[in-house]
Amino acid sequence: MQATISIPKGSEYPRFTIGQRTQQGLIIGIQYYPADTLLAHEYGVGWRYFILTDKNSEEVRSYFDDQIQLLSVAELQGQLQAEIDQHQQQIKVLQEQLAGGLTNV
Repeated sequence: MQATISIPKGSEYPRFTIGQRTQQGLIIGIQYYPADTLLAHEYGVGWRYFILTDKNSEEVRSYFDDQIQLLSVAELQGQLQAEIDQHQQQIKVLQEQLAGGLTNV
């Protein structure tokens, strides 16, 4: 199932997307605060991004787009390579368990 995002009329498109990695963490949600609302009065008009600061934590923080910093290409590549390495290690352990389990049958 594809996620659907509705952009309110008269508003600009968000600068960032769900799933994008930033210096602050991983964007997991986006909400628009339109003018003439209590939330906009309290926090400001515009897009607010909800960011998971650590994938091993439930901590979610919210930021406006001018508070978000993108990762450099090198930082993004490093994060992705670390995740790939972690998954490959998990695959190796599972393959060893599978092979060991088959010899015990």
